[in-house]
Amino acid sequence: MCGIIGYVGQAEALPILIEGLKCLEYRGYDSAGVALLNDAELRIIKEKGKVAKLEEKAAGANISAQCGIAHTRWATHGEPSVTNAHPHVSMSGELALVHNGIIENYQLLKEQLQDRGYRFESSTDTEVLVQLIDYYYQKSDRQLAVAVRKALNQVIGAYAIAVVERCNSNHIVVARKSSPLAIGIGDNHENFYIASDATPIVAYTKHLVYLDDEQVADIALGQEIHISTLANQEVAADIQEVDMDISKLSKGGFEHFMLKEIFDQPDVLEDCMRGRILLGETKNENHIELSALRNNRERILRAHNITIVACGTSWHAGLIGKQLIEHYCRKRVTVEYASEFRYSDPVIDSNDIVIAISQSGETADTLAAIELAKKHGALVFGIVNAVGSSIARVSDTGIYIHVGPEIGVASTKAFTGQVTVLTMFALQLGHLLGTIEHKEYAETIGELSQIPGKMRKLLQQADNIKEISRAFTYAHNFLYLGRGYNYPVALEGALKLKEISYIHAEGYPAAEMKHGPIALVDAEMPIVFIATHHQLYEKIISNMQEVKSRGGRILAIATEDDKQMRQLADSVVEVPPTLMTLAPILCVVPLQLLAYYVAVRKGLNVDQPRNLAKSVTVE
Repeated sequence: MCGIIGYVGQAEALPILIEGLKCLEYRGYDSAGVALLNDAELRIIKEKGKVAKLEEKAAGANISAQCGIAHTRWATHGEPSVTNAHPHVSMSGELALVHNGIIENYQLLKEQLQDRGYRFESSTDTEVLVQLIDYYYQKSDRQLAVAVRKALNQVIGAYAIAVVERCNSNHIVVARKSSPLAIGIGDNHENFYIASDATPIVAYTKHLVYLDDEQVADIALGQEIHISTLANQEVAADIQEVDMDISKLSKGGFEHFMLKEIFDQPDVLEDCMRGRILLGETKNENHIELSALRNNRERILRAHNITIVACGTSWHAGLIGKQLIEHYCRKRVTVEYASEFRYSDPVIDSNDIVIAISQSGETADTLAAIELAKKHGALVFGIVNAVGSSIARVSDTGIYIHVGPEIGVASTKAFTGQVTVLTMFALQLGHLLGTIEHKEYAETIGELSQIPGKMRKLLQQADNIKEISRAFTYAHNFLYLGRGYNYPVALEGALKLKEISYIHAEGYPAAEMKHGPIALVDAEMPIVFIATHHQLYEKIISNMQEVKSRGGRILAIATEDDKQMRQLADSVVEVPPTLMTLAPILCVVPLQLLAYYVAVRKGLNVDQPRNLAKSVTVE
């Protein structure tokens, strides 16, 4: 949600900033802007809409500069407009600032600043912050880092900021709290890069520093980074080497990132399992090795309860994880929305495990849930994709899903990666607890290793699903129905359709259809049944007959060669046979493709759907 990019160095800043903004477009935004510094001149260029419009406008300005900051804004305070877009400039004209996050006490601060003679042009909380920094800047003999620390000590809320001063084009000050910020360090400290995540930086340097909460970094050309806390205590810079394949940031010949990422899934799931699933010469020798589980074995084994906290798609993965852990480990598991968990006065203690799932590793609500869990002494186990992310750093232990950067806002490969990691976690924990027979353990591992190959076979039906999507392009409502392990798949399928096609869709347990939703069923209502030959198959057949008798149009996701489904459903997508516990990893793929092709037929922006952000870093 929102994106920050900054640069100070030897090269022209504008091309680096524009390319950086393009790398951050996946985060979601409605306006963009850039501030450029050169020879004590501060130039601001802003545009409502896409980065391409900003790029065109900036090119016409013909500005040469070696220092600048830029931003993509996702509106929180104030409508999308040029006035509300970042960067914001102080009334004195001496400072420019970009900001991700929300300043909760901005109205009080604004009133205090107005009493001191400050005037405001925008509706944003960010303009309040730059004016507050300017106030302390004027009172501290123009020491920018000092002014930033003093201002942020007055702030309640979340922020990642970058500030530049007109009088010094070799200097940027950055800070963060509850919103990510990374600093890239070039050779000999001759180039520095600042961004919301590593994505825009790795093309220039692999050496990154991730700021922790309430840290301020003073960046000056040719010097070591100086990091301090808000209390002005010095902190050593922890320089990490980040290995990211930037070729994965391109579409690779696909029309959209989302489609590419759907087709990436067989390969990235193999990456996810590599070194963790160890196949023996015989099936009986198959085993799983997760170092995070092994290293915390005693505490995890004696845990009384397991709570999974997550949001959105990750929450759906958590619902599947609950069933896997309860089935294989016989441990009680609850799944909570992170946004509700933090306010619900949960009963947790030092004997509990809290599994936090987040694709970005920066989800604000999930970070707050982790903070609460740690306060109560629970062991926090993070499952994230983004290496070096906030959740990865604050968790006690955890597992990376290793599916590579996901650019499409609607999550696809991150979901299947999360479910794969949860499956491995449940299998190894069940094996350590002795709650799963060795034969089932080894055979399930063998079948899990075959899932990528089966997924490749399933993806060969993409053209068939594309054709099926024709019938649903102009539908106004959808129902997705499933049972057992496939119920969360129904929720995820409905979410994908809502996110990118803007068609209202709901997921339900199939049996719950009779308790209300059946009233909606008619010839205009498409019903998607996830109906593989597993749990309660005969019950789902009955549900399908109920829909058929009311004229509903049925699309069935069914196991290969299911003749009964062919007779009942109007359309069928077949998935290769697999175990009940592994079916969700395959069944979700045709639902991802269905949502994609419906949205494409409607002419919508698949990768950047309206009002959505990839990384939700505000509450």
